[in-house]
Amino acid sequence: MLWRRMSADYCFRVTPRANLEPAAELFKVLSSASRLHLLCLLRDHPTTVGGLAEAAGLSQPLVSQHLRTLRAAGLVAVVRHGREAEYSLADAHVAHIVADAVTHTLEEHVPLS
Repeated sequence: MLWRRMSADYCFRVTPRANLEPAAELFKVLSSASRLHLLCLLRDHPTTVGGLAEAAGLSQPLVSQHLRTLRAAGLVAVVRHGREAEYSLADAHVAHIVADAVTHTLEEHVPLS
């Protein structure tokens, strides 16, 4: 936990505002509960649009739209097998971002100072 505090302190003290804009854009993409759910579903294994739609209880067109947004943000990757496409998390950081956000909302908040 100390590392996180030091890392956060460092981030907030030395990061120029312009360097924070990409992070702000990332949070905009992650502001959808449906997108967060799709990322959680992709955590363990690659899945097709149809598989994601069924698991998430969303229509395939809506899942496709969310995946386009997530892909444009660099959060998911796609591998095509003929006409079929499998989506996966782009890297382990994505799983950590989502897990940290969900965990943060579930725990009691203690001020850092």
